[in-house]
Amino acid sequence: MKESELIALALQAREKAYTPYSHFKVGAALLTKSGNVYTGCNIENAAYTPSNCAERTAFFKAVSEGEREFAAIAIVGGAENATELGYCAPCGVCRQVMMEFCDYDSFQVILAAKENEYQVYTLREILPMGFGPKNLQA
Repeated sequence: MKESELIALALQAREKAYTPYSHFKVGAALLTKSGNVYTGCNIENAAYTPSNCAERTAFFKAVSEGEREFAAIAIVGGAENATELGYCAPCGVCRQVMMEFCDYDSFQVILAAKENEYQVYTLREILPMGFGPKNLQA
């Protein structure tokens, strides 16, 4: 799948975000190694702590359906009424979820402002010295 196609799905997911407090909408589209795509949006809560990021929403949907191998994720985000988006990087908790399920050196994190304006990073680049399942192997 082309990066632009994955970004388009993330932009669509962003429209479904529930953000009555921050008014900052984020969408994510997660590509599995088998070619399936799971989308997610951020979902806020008045108590704040129960809120969930778009990236984790996509991962949890995929994992709950039995997916365990992932190739890439496209992330878009910005103010609710923004006419142009900037780059929106995943939070630390989302990076840790990626570390749990993704290959450190090959998983691609695509940060996009629009379908044809994006930057691609590996998980290692956005989470240097990451701690994951391999660190717990004897």
